[in-house]
Amino acid sequence: MRPAWARGRYLYATRGCVDCHGANGAGRRFIDDDGMRVAGPNLTTGPGGVTMGYTPADWERTLRHGVKPDGTPLLIMPSQDYNRLTDEDVGALVAYIRSMPQARGGPAEMQLPLPVRVLYGLGQIPDAASRIDHTLAPEAPVPAGRTVAHGRYLAAMCIGCHGEQLQGGRIPGAPPSWPEAANLADASGPMASRYGDAATFARMMRSGQRPDGSTIAVMPFESLRELTDDDLAALHSYLTRHGTQVASSGGR
Repeated sequence: MRPAWARGRYLYATRGCVDCHGANGAGRRFIDDDGMRVAGPNLTTGPGGVTMGYTPADWERTLRHGVKPDGTPLLIMPSQDYNRLTDEDVGALVAYIRSMPQARGGPAEMQLPLPVRVLYGLGQIPDAASRIDHTLAPEAPVPAGRTVAHGRYLAAMCIGCHGEQLQGGRIPGAPPSWPEAANLADASGPMASRYGDAATFARMMRSGQRPDGSTIAVMPFESLRELTDDDLAALHSYLTRHGTQVASSGGR
């Protein structure tokens, strides 16, 4: 198995791509709530695919900057989560997507209630492009392992819902019925009170349930459960350390 292709398949399976575009890349509806219907588009070169003709620059703008090839911002697409991917990981992810068998699908579906459309129009709901620092250079590669440094790299995939500093709150553009994202930067919050050890954290990420058996809503567990034991341990290591650092800096 080619290393880059295998890495791309792993990234596709674990970084939320499956939740919005389906395991076969043909697209799927992932929000159908409170009058909102949102579906990710077909990424394959099959009928209805939206990436046919994409250049390397188009992939770069879409993944890292939240901007379509025509220059308009993407809505819902969490490019802020992918902005910090290394060049190697972007290349591997694109290579895997481009290798997917052709499948029949369609363009993105975006049916939004009038109040949500108005808020988008007024800029009250920020799109990914407006939340990204486009001047940042790509991340330098970090050796994989159960380390805080590798966990920090992995935690970038949490930004779209939990915020740049992982301090939680309302998820931009989410249906009103969705709960707020948890504050992962609170040293006395859920990471410390519920998931003090990596094994408990891993069970939650794979089951979608808290230690008390209650179900966690919204999180993309279809992807998260595919993370390796090493990646889950690294992520836990960073999140528990991150909360302590934020507390010691007064939340700055």
